[in-house]
Amino acid sequence: NNKTLVYLQINKVMMYKACKYRLYPNKSQEELILKHIGCCRYIYNYGLEKKIKVYQESKQGISRFDIQSYLVSLKKQDETSWLKEVNSLSLQASLANLDIAFTRFFKEKKGFPKFKSKKVGNQSFQVVQNTKVDFEKNRVFLPKFKSGIKCKFHRTFEGEIKTSTISKTPSGKYFISILVKVNDDLPRKKPIDEKQAVGIDLGIKTFATLSDGIEIENPRNLKCSLKKLKRLQQKVSRKQKESNNRRKSVKLLAVQHEKVANRRNDFLNKTTKFLIDNYDTICLETLSSKNMMQNHKLAQALSDIAIGRFNDMIDYKAEWYGNNIIRIGRFEPSSKMCECGNIYRELKLSDRVWKCPSCGRTNQRDLLAANNIKKFAFCKNNTVGTTEINACGD
Repeated sequence: NNKTLVYLQINKVMMYKACKYRLYPNKSQEELILKHIGCCRYIYNYGLEKKIKVYQESKQGISRFDIQSYLVSLKKQDETSWLKEVNSLSLQASLANLDIAFTRFFKEKKGFPKFKSKKVGNQSFQVVQNTKVDFEKNRVFLPKFKSGIKCKFHRTFEGEIKTSTISKTPSGKYFISILVKVNDDLPRKKPIDEKQAVGIDLGIKTFATLSDGIEIENPRNLKCSLKKLKRLQQKVSRKQKESNNRRKSVKLLAVQHEKVANRRNDFLNKTTKFLIDNYDTICLETLSSKNMMQNHKLAQALSDIAIGRFNDMIDYKAEWYGNNIIRIGRFEPSSKMCECGNIYRELKLSDRVWKCPSCGRTNQRDLLAANNIKKFAFCKNNTVGTTEINACGD
């Protein structure tokens, strides 16, 4: 009936996807991209300085719209007249990003916004309107880039283009990330069935141990490249500052870091896709990667496996394909509780195999933890959050 149709329309959830492609700009386009990046960085730092000064003087905040009103006068000044050469909406987008950074600082305690540097990390700017693509000609058309930028489309997409982000990596490569409003709606969640579920215990020696006995080995991407990274870092430190040889060495170091990051992302994407394809319900521990990184002995190994990135990937892919994610509390004794119910409090991190003092059963730590995670996930009292009403299906 009509009421049902209205209800379905209200609860309709649209799907957004970001597609990232490699850009190959010519010299003039590369120069214009760098101008956009520099101007957006300048406006971001200008807005941050304004916010700090206003608060120090009057103990009040200033919105991005107030700062945006200064852009007209800045473009008329001789010292900053070069702001006219770039897309004005990109400048306004950098102020919007500054507001988002302040919101995260006050609401989520993510850290006070910092001034941007042209020497650190990826450099980027946003285009909020009028991004067009031509898959046949392999071109991306942006404001101020009338002839289009050559682009490698390894896959196509259908849907409405919302925003795009053009970035330059430290290794000198250019990319565009296009946010698309996909025509398809999010699929309905699959029914939670214990037979189609799996418990996963994440670790360092073995990246993931599944409750059905499958082990996914840790590729140790950073550790395998550590010697080469150290050697390249030494070469950088020996070069004279601001020299051409130093710039070349810095680029070689950035290329090697990029290779490590690409291998890690490839491994995480393949692993999460394997889990999504083979299991309808995935049970995990609620882990705080920030707190875990405070252990200086394990920090490097933990950063190499990128637990936070893994959780982000598994979450959004579960939304795309209708899988369920169930997380248990971080303080559940998943590694310490034997099948008989006895909890072995004296278990150490170095103990990979332990014998239960109550029943005499020999337990493998990681496999036991994976099975207990699945068991706790389907117990209503121990479930932290599920994608359905509760894990037990009541």
